[in-house]
Amino acid sequence: MSRRRQAQAFVIGLAALCAAAAANADPGSVASKQAQAQQVLSQIDQIDRSLGAAVEQYNLANVRLRGIEGDLRENRKQLTLARTSLNVAQKSLAARLVSAYTSTQDNTALAVLLGADSFEDLLTRVETINSTSSQDANIVRQVASSRKAIQRHRNQLRDAHAAQQRIVAQKAAQRQHIESQLAARRSLLSSIKGQIERLKAAEAAQQRRLAAAAQSRVASQVAPSVSGIGVGASTPEGSTVAPPNVHGGVVGVAMRYLGVPYVWGGSTPRGFDCSGLVMYAFAQIGISVPHSSYSQFNMGTPVSIGQLQAGDLVFFSGASHVGIYIGGGQFIHAPHTGDVVKISSLSGYYSSAFAGGRRL
Repeated sequence: MSRRRQAQAFVIGLAALCAAAAANADPGSVASKQAQAQQVLSQIDQIDRSLGAAVEQYNLANVRLRGIEGDLRENRKQLTLARTSLNVAQKSLAARLVSAYTSTQDNTALAVLLGADSFEDLLTRVETINSTSSQDANIVRQVASSRKAIQRHRNQLRDAHAAQQRIVAQKAAQRQHIESQLAARRSLLSSIKGQIERLKAAEAAQQRRLAAAAQSRVASQVAPSVSGIGVGASTPEGSTVAPPNVHGGVVGVAMRYLGVPYVWGGSTPRGFDCSGLVMYAFAQIGISVPHSSYSQFNMGTPVSIGQLQAGDLVFFSGASHVGIYIGGGQFIHAPHTGDVVKISSLSGYYSSAFAGGRRL
């Protein structure tokens, strides 16, 4: 069964589940409606996590695509240089041959040259003529080298084109999958819109409290560690010791964008996905990172959950999601479609899904 069919079947089945729940529940019971909303939201969370991984795979494909495009530009440049070298070498060789053999009475050598039936044959014959000067031989070698360089760069260009086509095809497939998941998500949301609005209002109030506490902590430059474990706690034997974090200021930058909507592929204040928020925030303090959580996971120095400091990157679910640790056991991130940049706790799901920290 295709992913799209699976998504459609899931929506149909969940709609039936919601209808059955509505039939059996007291219509006036707020508790039953909230329970129904929570049940649907748990299913939406599963889609969101899968969708987040797909978005970051899409971002990674774009990072690789830009790298290939850079290789293509360089190969074109080198190909042009090789062709220029070949033209120069050919003209130099022709001039030397004319000079050498119009002034000689060696008719045998001239006959050998005139008997060549191709350029390659001519090169072979020139190399066999004892009267050719060392300068002529150097020119011949330069021509041969240039010709080989042209062929080598042509092959590289062809390989880069093929790789680019594979990346583009991968991106198109990922886009189709993402769009089908978004359609399923919209269908689910429409069934419990009223209940979700109330839950969102409660979440917004909680976010305002978390933001106020975090802003106070940033202002006093305090960065407590997770779950009360001190930053200076002993390091397990054999683990990497990360240098102190000097990019804690990125926390204040990221917090300016609390409430900005999640937009997959987004990397501006108009909308962020998870790695786009990290990329944009670090760019504001002069640090360049790629727009891909998978690529970001390979940067910097590994940091355990007990050694996190404000400004460290935190990764989840196999590096398919990323956020910025802000201290106090919390991090800021762009969670998923339909949500906004927010503060979350490194507990519950995020504790169990923690894939590692990195210090840039």
